[in-house]
Amino acid sequence: MKKTKLLVEHQYEFELLGFVAPIKDYKMAWVVNNCLNINLVKTKDFELQFLDDSELKISQYILEKDHGYIQLLKNRSFSANGNALHLIPELKIMDYFMLVQDLTFDLNINAYIERLSKSSFIQNVVKLDVSKIKSKENLLTY
Repeated sequence: MKKTKLLVEHQYEFELLGFVAPIKDYKMAWVVNNCLNINLVKTKDFELQFLDDSELKISQYILEKDHGYIQLLKNRSFSANGNALHLIPELKIMDYFMLVQDLTFDLNINAYIERLSKSSFIQNVVKLDVSKIKSKENLLTY
């Protein structure tokens, strides 16, 4: 019998920022809210089940906009046995990721980076190229 494979091409229509900021998730959301004058709200944790039966629960904050969203995701979680798991394993140095989608194309991501870099709580802000991330499918939380 001939087998057919379903190939799915995902669209990554968002800008991605990575943060090095060793602070609690609620504090990080507060920092982002103050720096960008927005109102990220805590939502249900994003749960990701892997093929090896390990489970990843990621803290997330989101702001729904008319033409997009801003989402803050924590990169690190701990399994039931205490092992550290990462949303994006190849970027373990990053503590948080911020996905910014603006379908009006009026967004100036460099202004966001500049404003966030001024915070004393954030050690580093980096714009990441989604196409170069091996486990980018983990960022599709919708």
